[in-house]
Amino acid sequence: MSFRKPVGTDGPAISALIAACPPLDPNSAYCNLLQCTDFADSCIVATRDGAVVGWVSGYRPPAARDNFFVWQVAVSSAARGQRLASRMISALLARPEQDGVTHLTTTITDDNDASWALFQGLARKWGAPLEKTARFEREAHFAGAHATEWQARIGPLTPKGLPQQEDI
Repeated sequence: MSFRKPVGTDGPAISALIAACPPLDPNSAYCNLLQCTDFADSCIVATRDGAVVGWVSGYRPPAARDNFFVWQVAVSSAARGQRLASRMISALLARPEQDGVTHLTTTITDDNDASWALFQGLARKWGAPLEKTARFEREAHFAGAHATEWQARIGPLTPKGLPQQEDI
């Protein structure tokens, strides 16, 4: 298994991986292409034998540069059970491009047990609290068409709690 920054030609494989990982919302192929190019510093792919088996996309919000927002996490069924998602997120936060990050945030629906387990596990591993607050509500933000997205916010991440190479 190896980790690297994505490149534009990874777009189709990432789109296929996301499609194979319900309940993830599919992005447009163009969105995935932009993430692989314009946001490569805040995204990561995991490959095994040349095939993309893991993907994490994220960014540092312009108004809150000390936060790293995880947009999407996808792991192929063939690569599950290896802590791959946790290792990819740790690798992203260990990059020099993420210097100054003090909090990790994401949004998760209530029924996504796998994502809650991932982010609760990261909070435990890093010795940081996890706060849960409503961010995008079913009626107000999705006109009833999508479940409420709860923000999971981990931090503050202290130097001792920040991911290190050995966490990867």
